[in-house]
Amino acid sequence: MGSLTVRNVGNDVKQRLRMRAARHGRSMEEEIRHILADADAGQTPATGPAVAGSIQTRSTRDPPGVADEHRAILSMRILLVIGGGIAAYKSLELIRRLRERGAAIRVVMTKAAQAFVTPLSVGTVAGGRAFTELFDTASEFDVGHIRLARDCDLIIVAPATADLMAKMAHGLADDLASAVLLATDKPVFIAPAMNPHMWAHPATMRNFARLLGDGVVKIGPNLGEMAEAGESGLGRMAEPLEIVDAVERLLSHSGKDRPLAGRRIIVTSGPTREPIDPVRYIANRSSGKQGHAIARAAVEAGAHVTLVSGPVALPDPAGVTIIKVETARDMLSAVEQALPADVAVFAAAVADWRVAEVGAQKIKKGGSGTPQLALVENPDILATVAHARARRPKLVIGFAAETEKVVEHAKLKLARKGCDWILANDVSAGSGVMGGDNNRIHLVTEDGVETWPSQSKGEVARTLVARIAAALVQRT
Repeated sequence: MGSLTVRNVGNDVKQRLRMRAARHGRSMEEEIRHILADADAGQTPATGPAVAGSIQTRSTRDPPGVADEHRAILSMRILLVIGGGIAAYKSLELIRRLRERGAAIRVVMTKAAQAFVTPLSVGTVAGGRAFTELFDTASEFDVGHIRLARDCDLIIVAPATADLMAKMAHGLADDLASAVLLATDKPVFIAPAMNPHMWAHPATMRNFARLLGDGVVKIGPNLGEMAEAGESGLGRMAEPLEIVDAVERLLSHSGKDRPLAGRRIIVTSGPTREPIDPVRYIANRSSGKQGHAIARAAVEAGAHVTLVSGPVALPDPAGVTIIKVETARDMLSAVEQALPADVAVFAAAVADWRVAEVGAQKIKKGGSGTPQLALVENPDILATVAHARARRPKLVIGFAAETEKVVEHAKLKLARKGCDWILANDVSAGSGVMGGDNNRIHLVTEDGVETWPSQSKGEVARTLVARIAAALVQRT
């Protein structure tokens, strides 16, 4: 199949196309092919950018540029808190993107934020003054910080610096931003941004865990270059369009569509890598697309989700607590630390074996002939959690990736592992499941086998989450 070249497309459309591709874990070229395939089949993509030649309808009451895919924040009253980091310059773009989707924006700036962007520039873009002082005689006569905290539908903190996150986690209120965040009863989204060493510091991780436990939703941070010369790693603030996209998706699944609100769910995803020497490893072809889709669907259903992921080339789903691991033993340790939980979904393709003795140096060819690698079994994560006497989740779900006798082997696995459900799928070479976007599931339980139609991995995830919600209600 030939390559695709897209010309004469505006930067806004390109950005939206990048965001759509990132959501689905595809390249831009792959995403365009899916859009064209949907159009050829007479379907309208559920989400995505407007492309040349497409027709999009919208209400005449909507502001210009607000399409159906952006209705989630239409007319929303959003309070943006800008922290004091170099990423504060992105706040101007974030304000513009939110306003073009019909949101009404108020802005609170910390003292440090004003060193990077001015209240005048922020107020001009936001269409109203930026609030900067806790003891402002023009607004505090009627307790202005309480009004700001309550007179909104949600709060976005971007950038969320290490200092601001620490204040939030410990309930400090020594300036307007922290006072507003302590006084609010509205949903709070944070977009962390800081040096990678600051992000990885145990104090920041403790504060971050506390915020997630309090119900704060995290967007980012991303991996990349820092403002400091020669610095790179995890700590870049998510791009404005990523933040808007994450907020829209989470808001679109609010209220009655959040059947897992208050539930804690653990999801494993991707492959594991078992080192042979410093260069080589044993792994498999799992892309992590199914596991990440399940984590995303669970968050959208209101759950607090911990995603334990092996090495994948996928963006982190918004709103999850993600723990990245390499080996099967690392994954088991992370899962045990994430307990207790209401549900555990083990979608990761864990390597069954590892090398008994990992080479300290790269194993070289020649000399003593072909090296003999002694293998030992890895811990069985699914069986370990399913057979646990203490802290066993109410619902333990495993996957069976098979190349033959799919249902038969899944039934045996269900009995052997001690889990509640097995989702079996055919991953043989001709199925296209490994690394692909579609899946065909056989749900195996004590009650029998239920075969689902072939569908996208996102649809599989939403179907599974709906079944989980119903099962939890029944068991309660």
